[in-house]
Amino acid sequence: MRITRTIPHTRTARRARLAALAAGLLAATALTLPHAEAATVRTYSPTRLAAVDQAVLTADVGGTAWHVDQATGRVVVTADSTVSAAGLAKIRKAAGAGAGALRIERTSGKFSRLLGAGDAIYGGGYRCSLGFNVVSGSTYYFLTAGHCGNVVKTWYTSSAQSTLIGPTVGSTFPGSDYALVRYDNASLSHTGGFTAANAYVGEPVKRSGSTTGTKSGTVTALNATVHYSGGGTVRGMIQTNVCAEPGDSGGALYDGTKALGITSGGSGNCTTGGTTFFQPVPEALAKYKVSLY
Repeated sequence: MRITRTIPHTRTARRARLAALAAGLLAATALTLPHAEAATVRTYSPTRLAAVDQAVLTADVGGTAWHVDQATGRVVVTADSTVSAAGLAKIRKAAGAGAGALRIERTSGKFSRLLGAGDAIYGGGYRCSLGFNVVSGSTYYFLTAGHCGNVVKTWYTSSAQSTLIGPTVGSTFPGSDYALVRYDNASLSHTGGFTAANAYVGEPVKRSGSTTGTKSGTVTALNATVHYSGGGTVRGMIQTNVCAEPGDSGGALYDGTKALGITSGGSGNCTTGGTTFFQPVPEALAKYKVSLY
């Protein structure tokens, strides 16, 4: 007895293999293609983004920072650990029909002005950090944070307040965050070597401060608005991932010899990291009609 096997025709087998392959490709395509809704990304006009930016400010939720990301067409809101779900809901409600333009992110810690007591420039029980030395005519000054200048009228080199530096002659906070201090002590040196520049996203930077010394990081956003948990809103800030701690306020942000910013505030610390914001230097120079040297 002969056992008969059915052998498919070569052409028929090829068709079957091609059909199977095509089915596999279609299945793979179905798995990797984005969902129909996700494929359509809504874009927002500059006017709408500006309106949403203003709406976040109007919501008045402390512990938030935000900026318009032109590349993605979104208003990116970073909320610190103090911001509740109700606070985020308040922001979305304020944005109204533009709420879709919001991208909300979380960060650990608390956005606060980095004012502390310790070792650098002192006055009135506070410690801050010297930023950049500047000059107008034959008179020398230095830049520091405005929230420092607001509370200290006369600065010294130590907490004992035995060696005078000089007075705060100008200070702006909130809105912006810079102050100008005059050198009244001719025995103190005031070196220069920087030129003013505007930061750019992705720029590698360093920050110096009296609490944590020199730390490195990257510029992550420009023109950020920060509403500090302790009160006060500042706009036009440079946002970075450089760490900072209380007492670092007023210190310098720089890239080589390019003077970029003055330390304002942020969240976190130099153990766990955090987000730190800086007042751009060019605005402060223009305000006080002084120059770096």
